[in-house]
Amino acid sequence: MRELTKAEEEIMQILWDLEKGVVWDVIEHLPDPKPAYNTVSTFIRILEQKGFIDHRAISGKTYEYFPVVTKEEYRAQEANKLVNNYFEGSLKELVSFFVQDKNISLQDADEIIKMLKR
Repeated sequence: MRELTKAEEEIMQILWDLEKGVVWDVIEHLPDPKPAYNTVSTFIRILEQKGFIDHRAISGKTYEYFPVVTKEEYRAQEANKLVNNYFEGSLKELVSFFVQDKNISLQDADEIIKMLKR
């Protein structure tokens, strides 16, 4: 699976939430100032070339786009990349980072321990 740029990821987040939509649906959910139709359409075509979305014709030249890569699949890829690139592949190092640098709460630490015990 290929990596997404920030703009591509923003569009994917919208399509994951919507589950399907035309270009105007995506534009409607983007923050102001809204990008031009052609800009969003170009990003959608790039996402399709990268294999993240597909389309079906719904009338004439109007296409409905839908994700073929789930949010969970992409999240897993990005999480693994984070652990491997910044924490030498060690989940222990990742957790240690958050405990030391992010002042993890005792409640969050307890929840993590419960998850690890499962």
